[in-house]
Amino acid sequence: MNFRPPTLIIAAALSGSLLPAVLADASNESSEDGISLPLPLTDQDFLYDSAPDPTLVELGRNLFFDPILSGNRNISCGTCHDPAFGSGDGLALGIGEGGVGAGPERVTVDPITGRVPRNAQPLWNIGARSYVSLFHDGRVEALDRDDATGAIRNPAGSDLPTDIFDPLAAQAFFPVTSPIEMAGQHGENPIANAAQHEDRREIWSILAGRVAATPEFLDMLRGAFAEIKTTEDVTYSHIAKALAAFQTIAFRSDESPFDAVLRTGDLSALPTKAQQGLSLFFGTAGCSSCHSGPLLTDHQFHAIAVPQIGPGKGHGGDMTYLATTGLPSRAEDEGRFRITENPSDLFAFRTPSLRNVALTGPWGHSGAYSSLEDMVRHHLNPVASFAAFNPSDVALPPIEHVQRIAARGSQFRFEPLEVARRHAFDLRDTWVMASPQLRRRIVDSNRLAPIELTCEEIDELVAFLHALTDPTAVDRSEMIPNRVPSGLPPQPAARD
Repeated sequence: MNFRPPTLIIAAALSGSLLPAVLADASNESSEDGISLPLPLTDQDFLYDSAPDPTLVELGRNLFFDPILSGNRNISCGTCHDPAFGSGDGLALGIGEGGVGAGPERVTVDPITGRVPRNAQPLWNIGARSYVSLFHDGRVEALDRDDATGAIRNPAGSDLPTDIFDPLAAQAFFPVTSPIEMAGQHGENPIANAAQHEDRREIWSILAGRVAATPEFLDMLRGAFAEIKTTEDVTYSHIAKALAAFQTIAFRSDESPFDAVLRTGDLSALPTKAQQGLSLFFGTAGCSSCHSGPLLTDHQFHAIAVPQIGPGKGHGGDMTYLATTGLPSRAEDEGRFRITENPSDLFAFRTPSLRNVALTGPWGHSGAYSSLEDMVRHHLNPVASFAAFNPSDVALPPIEHVQRIAARGSQFRFEPLEVARRHAFDLRDTWVMASPQLRRRIVDSNRLAPIELTCEEIDELVAFLHALTDPTAVDRSEMIPNRVPSGLPPQPAARD
């Protein structure tokens, strides 16, 4: 059965009076208060004009929830982007390959080397054409925003196939190459071995062969792509394009009370407190200077001193963790700087869309904040908020089984971490926040000036953010198939 996301028509009375901050016509030009709202989303704002081939969407749906794309066949895209958890996993930092269970209940069953280094980004409206960069640091990015067939900056460089033109399809090439996320560790499977050597082409070839060798998938691929006749015709590009088509349809979300306001200009679709919050958001609070446009993001990168939990991507030159514990790891995440090498991008991360933001916690690139109000308050004074932050307040899922590198070179292998060194491993979760030197680097990079708001105004902003929730997005578990072509259990499991 082909999946079609549910729609909901909000039957709110639209006869209420308009605040001066909101337009009563379709021009969406600023009013006497100098406040304007974005235009509503339309089909043309999305890839395929929101109408990809249903056969392609159904193929992508099955691939999204099938663990066949992981090295050890034990995790899917849907594991970390669960439609029951705001299209994330409900965790500050998730457990990828080697775990079992969904959302906050996920635990390790096999030894792993660490947590997923960044918070799982929500996928709402990820198929919008305005998404020209993806990942927290924008490492997959269309270099010419006006050229739909232009070059895409990406971690694989020229290894990315030349038939991939949009960033969403390009993004699908990379989680499968990450040992922590989907590939597994060296010695566990051929994909993990290729990942150790950064042989991405080999990974994509193996995965394409796996999928093509599954008769039901091959039939679906033939139905979606006219050029596919035999298993040899299947490439990972076909897989990536199907995943992009599915995500474009499955995670479109534009039926919130806020959307009703954009379509009608009538604020009565919002509760009174949310109306005041909207006026603040697009007015004196200045939120819309970064959270702009219909997706409430400028698609840019900003350093706002969000606390770092875990070792992040292991950037920077600080070697104090290694010197102290003897465990090989760096413990910083320099964000966008590692892509551009521009010092002004140190600790900058992409502006997240605020669509369904109340559903997508924990918040921040490291999942540092479990409260939406706390995330809002951080924006009001990032330096003071950073100084007051207590990393021990962050609930991280326990890691019961840990492995470490035991040998390198031709004898590269992993062994279980000794019990006596477990405390040293756990220090990684709070290492950056416990280091005055590393904390200072983050604070010094902050570019967000303080702003004063009353507690009442903060409540109003939070109320507006809740008005960005599309009721159909609260739980879209019905998109999970009861079975997938590989015969493996779908991840997450289908829910009643």
